[in-house]
Amino acid sequence: MKLAFSTLGVPGLPLSDVLRLASAHGYHGVELRVHAEEPVHLGLGPRERTDAAAVFEEAGAQILGLAGYTRVAAPGADEPVIEEMRALVGLARDLGAPFVRVFPGGSDAQSPAEADAVAARRLGAAAEYAADLGVRVLLETHDSHRTGAAAMRVLGLVGHRQVGALWDVMHTWLGGEQPQETYAALSPYLGYVQVKDITSAEDTTPLALGAGVLPLAECVEVLSRHGWDGWLCWEYEKRWYETAEPLEGLLDAGRGHLARLLNDSA
Repeated sequence: MKLAFSTLGVPGLPLSDVLRLASAHGYHGVELRVHAEEPVHLGLGPRERTDAAAVFEEAGAQILGLAGYTRVAAPGADEPVIEEMRALVGLARDLGAPFVRVFPGGSDAQSPAEADAVAARRLGAAAEYAADLGVRVLLETHDSHRTGAAAMRVLGLVGHRQVGALWDVMHTWLGGEQPQETYAALSPYLGYVQVKDITSAEDTTPLALGAGVLPLAECVEVLSRHGWDGWLCWEYEKRWYETAEPLEGLLDAGRGHLARLLNDSA
C-alpha cells in the first residue's frame, strides 16, 4: 500500500512546502483539500492549474485526490450539485488526480430512501462526464451515510464503475461498524482509505496515529488479508482543531506506525 497525507492537516500551506514535507517524511502522495482558503480551489485558471500540476510532476509525487465539499444527497435542485461535481472532476483532470471526494450531506428532513435516491441520481449524472475525463468520484463514509452499509445503498443504485467509495475509518467506527463489515460492503467500490486517530467518540480531536481508540490495526489487517493494494491517506483534521499538535512534527511517527501495521499484516 502507498501512503499519503491530507492538506487538511497543514491548512493554507503552499504546495511547494506540502511537497517538501511529503518528500522529507517518506509519503508517496498528497490528498489536496479543495477550498477557497487553500492553494487549490475551483477558481484556479488554466495557467495556475498547469503550474500546480508541474510542481507535483517535478517533485515526483502523486496527487492522490481532491477533497471537495459537494454534498450529493442534500435537499435542493440537482443542477448546481452536478455542476459543482463536474467542476471538481475537471480540476482533477487538469492536475492529474485520479480521484475526487464528495460528501453525502443528507438532511434529517429526508427519509433514508429519499436521500439515497437523490445522491444516486446526481452521482449517476456526473458518472459519464467523470469517465470521459478519466477521474473517479468517491462518496466518503460521512455524515448521513457514515457506514459502509449506508454508502453501499447509494453506490448500488448508481451502478457505474466511475463512482466509488472513500472509507473514512473514523466515521464507520462511530457508526458502529466493524472493519470487516465495512470492507465487505465497500470492497467492490473502494477507491482509497482515510486513516486517523481520536481520543474517543465524544472527543474527536486528532491525535498521532496509534495514540487513540480507532481500530487502525484491524483496518489494515482486513485490507491486507484481502489483498487490497491501494492508498492509505492520513487525514489529520488540524483545520477544525486549532489546539491540535502540528502535523509536521507527527509525520515521521505516523509513517512509521502505518509501516509497522503493514508489516505485521503481511
